[in-house]
Formats: sequence, structure tokens, C-alpha cells
Amino acid sequence: MSAGSSRTRQAASAAGGVRRMRWTRDMNANAMRAYYREKGEETAGIAYRARMHCYFAELEPSIPVTEQNLADRVRYIMRSKIFDDAELERLRREAIPSSNELATAGDEAPQTTDQLPRVEAAMDLPVVGDSDDDEMVSHELEQMRSILEEAILETRSMPLENRPRLPRIPLSKRNRAVVRALNPMLVTYLEASRDLCETDSVLFGAAVAACRIIGAKLPMAGRATKQSSAIPAWRKRIEDRIAKARALIGRLISFRSGNNRPRGCAHR
Repeated sequence: MSAGSSRTRQAASAAGGVRRMRWTRDMNANAMRAYYREKGEETAGIAYRARMHCYFAELEPSIPVTEQNLADRVRYIMRSKIFDDAELERLRREAIPSSNELATAGDEAPQTTDQLPRVEAAMDLPVVGDSDDDEMVSHELEQMRSILEEAILETRSMPLENRPRLPRIPLSKRNRAVVRALNPMLVTYLEASRDLCETDSVLFGAAVAACRIIGAKLPMAGRATKQSSAIPAWRKRIEDRIAKARALIGRLISFRSGNNRPRGCAHR
């Protein structure tokens, strides 16, 4: 399963160094196998993500995907219905061994049972993130993902002239952590982007989401239209210069035609 996707990735790299990775059907299937195998009966927490990432690396050793990207990819697969319910159930059965298989494996290798508690304990350790990320917990990431999705949907349906003017955001520790948390969430949106306009909407929506999460003030949508209706200062300067040039040209034409006293000089 991983050999086909590895060849696909190598061919893509040789063809011109494609930066954005395209997920094949086999890669998506292996992502779901890793998810079902390591998620198990867990209903809360993200401790399984480290195990899922390790198992996916065994299935697809040539794919340099991060733990967060893999979790986002699994969520995208389930939302976009890449596999129907029957295929997902088949992948789940393939990933989770039956009780008979577990019993057989236990009979064949009894000497490894004393090592299982230590391995499981190591796998259940919480995922240690970057200290600069202020230790964002799972529910905060879900809130950020919801704000991002809402901002992208708003941007797609908003005319360009109505987009708010983005403020300058200071490079504080908290703001950098927010940007680092949002970056991997953009992967699924950028992979599904069909043209440059849609990519622009995704990136602008991400900037709006970052401002909302940080708490930066954004102008109302209608305010941008009012500002655009005013005449810019540079345009007014050019129009004034054109008016002066036309007046001078008129005097020169009048002087050339024999009128040595143009109207502008009649009362001097």
C-alpha cells in the first residue's frame, strides 16, 4: 500500500519539485487505518495522535507529515466523504485486530508480555508541544478551527471592495503561537483550492481569523466602501497639474494666433 504512494511522491518530485503534497487514495486509506488502530475506544483527549502519527510513519515512511497535519487530514477525509460508510467500516476492521488474532498473537509471543505495560505507558504520555505555543489545549484548537472556518466562508462570499483593512499585529509571544497553530489548519483548505481566487480567499480569511482570535480591531465591512469612494490625494494632485497645464497651453495657443494679450493678462 505504501509502495504505490511512495512511487507517486518520488515521480512528482522528479517532475518539478511540487511543494504541495497531493494525497492519493492509498495514502488516505492508510491515514484512516492509523486513526482507527490507535484511536480505539477513546472519546476524549489527543493522546492517541502521537501513536497514530508513529503508525502512519510505518505505513508511509516517505511522507513527511506532521502530527497536526495528519489529524487535520483525517478530519477532512471524514467530512468530505472520500470513503463511503462501507469503505470506512472495512478500513476499521482491517486496522483493529479481532479478539482471536490478539489471542493468537499472545500465544505466539508470550515473552513480550512483560514489556507491554512500559510501552503502553510511554505511548499514553501527553503530547509535548512547543513551549512558545503557551500549551494550547484541545478545546482551544477546536475554537480556533471554528473561527477559521467561519472567516473563510465569510471571505468567499464578500466582494473585494468590502473586505476590511487588516491592522498591523505586533510580534508578541501569544500572537506567534496563534499563527503557528493556524498554519497547519490551512492545509486542507489549500489542497481543496481550485484557483488563485479561492486561494486568496483562504489566506485572507486566515488573516481575519488570526485578528479575531488575537482580539485585534477590524473595521466594519461597509467602512472600506466609504473610504474607497473618496478621491485619493495623489489623484487630486494629478488633476490639479493637468488643469494648470491646460490653462498654460491655452495661453500659448492664443499667443501664437496673434492675440498678444490673452484674457488672463487683459486687466494687468
